[in-house]
Amino acid sequence: MHRVSPLDKQKGVQGSQFTTPRFTEVLQERQIRISMDGRGRWMDNVFIERLWRSLKYECVYLHAFETGSELRAGLAKWIGHYNSRRPHTALAGRTPDEAYHGSAPTPLPGLTPAAVSVSNNEKVAA
Repeated sequence: MHRVSPLDKQKGVQGSQFTTPRFTEVLQERQIRISMDGRGRWMDNVFIERLWRSLKYECVYLHAFETGSELRAGLAKWIGHYNSRRPHTALAGRTPDEAYHGSAPTPLPGLTPAAVSVSNNEKVAA
């Protein structure tokens, strides 16, 4: 994980890949607000850190991928599961796809609201 040094924060360094017009124009065309306040608050990265933690513990650490193509296939399968089948307590038991598209959660056999948090801890076979 890349850490920003205090000196970089002072200078307001955001990384050229995130400030180039080629990148920012794509965001602006889609009416996505760009925040480059550089405050370094813990909330700035909490969601992506949670995703990476889940990815590591539920996929990468459980499988001995031998080739890059095996790794790519395993990651694609896990991300598909994470987005479309894995209920999230932070999303009231919905999957990210259901939350994004505004649909109700798909009922799963035997999955009660209390069981949602248990389901989030299941390991996904890649």
